Amino acid sequence: MIFEIAELTIKPGLEAEFEIGVQRAAPLFQRARGCRSLALERGIEDPTRYRLVVGWDTVEDHTVHFRSSPDFQAWRSLVGHCFAAPPQVVHTQQVLLAF
Repeated sequence: MIFEIAELTIKPGLEAEFEIGVQRAAPLFQRARGCRSLALERGIEDPTRYRLVVGWDTVEDHTVHFRSSPDFQAWRSLVGHCFAAPPQVVHTQQVLLAF
C-alpha cells in the first residue's frame, strides 16, 4: 500500500466548512478503486494547515483512476473553495511501523 499525503492550507475562517466537506466526501474515497483508508489531521501550531492521508493500493489508483473520475470533481467541488493555496501532494511507502 502507498500513501497519498496532501498538505492543505485552508482560508482562515473556513476550517469547519472544510472539515464538513471532507466528511461528506468520505464516501467518494470509500468507493474509489484501490482506496483503503482516509485520515484528516489538523495542525496544532497552525490550525489552517491540514494533512490528508489516503491509503491506496497503487499510485495509479490515485493519480489515474481517482483523479480522472467524476468523484474527484465532486471532491474538489466540496472542498476546493476552502483552499488558500494549491495542495502539495506526495506519495510515500511505509518502511517501518513500530509500536
